[in-house]
Amino acid sequence: MNIVLCGMMGVGKSSVGIRIAERTGRMWYDTDVVISDRHGRISDIFEFYGEAHFRMLETEVVRELSGRDGLVISTGGGLVLKPENSELLKKNGRIFFMRASFETLLKRVRADETRPLLKNTGKTAETLGQLLEERTPVYEHVADFIVDTDGKSVEEVADEILAHMDAEQASEGAGQASEGEKRA
Repeated sequence: MNIVLCGMMGVGKSSVGIRIAERTGRMWYDTDVVISDRHGRISDIFEFYGEAHFRMLETEVVRELSGRDGLVISTGGGLVLKPENSELLKKNGRIFFMRASFETLLKRVRADETRPLLKNTGKTAETLGQLLEERTPVYEHVADFIVDTDGKSVEEVADEILAHMDAEQASEGAGQASEGEKRA
């Protein structure tokens, strides 16, 4: 079962994903990093080929990673907006929506001029607010679990996600034991 992290840009998906991988021995993949390694800078992909092409590359990466097991996958902010992507990820994973307030996200992304959807807009706050408003209902819909990140360290968020996974595995184990007991 994969651990899939989704949420807005700046919420900490990469940092938390790395920490979970370190603690569990799982392999960590960031879909944006995989795309950059294979195809170049994301901002260049957006500029020269457009967002639709980038979204197609995301789906290719999701098809590849969702077929594997025991991974930690940090997704790009818009990846789960495409139903095909979230459906593929759910087949062999649990999706965690890492939620943060607008104020927290704005503080974090203002310092990063490389984000293609905010680049050269001159309206970072307005654009971020609009994206947050549009994407939050989708994140909530696709998520198996919602983890609030405001005021929490990377370690605390990782702890919470791993606790959810442990509880789920324990309940699955108990369910299997009950079935075995019924057959005996």
